[in-house]
Amino acid sequence: MSITYTFLGHATHLLNVDGTKILIDPFLAGNPQATIGPDDLEVEVIVVSHGHADHIADAVSIAQRTGAKVISNFEIVGWLGKQGVPEGQLHPQHLGGGFTHEFGYLKFTIAHHGSGLPDGSYGGNPAGLLFFLGDKRLYFACDTALFAEMAYYGEEGLDLAVLPIGDNFTMGPADALKAVKMLTPKVAVPCHYNTWPPIEQDAQAWKTRVEAETSTKVNVLTAGEIITIA
Repeated sequence: MSITYTFLGHATHLLNVDGTKILIDPFLAGNPQATIGPDDLEVEVIVVSHGHADHIADAVSIAQRTGAKVISNFEIVGWLGKQGVPEGQLHPQHLGGGFTHEFGYLKFTIAHHGSGLPDGSYGGNPAGLLFFLGDKRLYFACDTALFAEMAYYGEEGLDLAVLPIGDNFTMGPADALKAVKMLTPKVAVPCHYNTWPPIEQDAQAWKTRVEAETSTKVNVLTAGEIITIA
């Protein structure tokens, strides 16, 4: 199985799993870090972790243009349907639930955050994402505080953990370091930082500390950079 991960800026990510392109939390138009726009991507799957605009802003337009399957919680899937995404493209999941999709098994995990939608609608509970792709395990914490159950997500081994470090709205560098110690991934990638002044952080300093205190390798990526998982 061939897997690559591309950081698209802020908290938007792209996985390519044997040619199936999975876009996570699409926020490109209006994203100060993005180097591409929502019309520049062709994807088969979109996954939305929660309803905040910096994670869902381009979901409708990309889904309508590409015909991509959209996976999110029940409430967000219902809202997307009302925005014009065809019902046949929508797949609801919820916390603790997993499903075997065409690309592999995806489980929705706990995240401690909010999930209100851009128009003020109720967005259900926020989620993290745990991908089981062949023998590889990838964890996207998405927007969250630190929580003890993260240790369970690392029990089967993680090849990649993508973690917010921005503080203010999510866990900051110190808590993200604790998360790495619980998750013990082979590789960690920081996200959700330096997009706006309230979340400015020194990712290289975080990398230095993580690699000094754990066996995890940290890749600090700029928008458009790609790493190979398998």
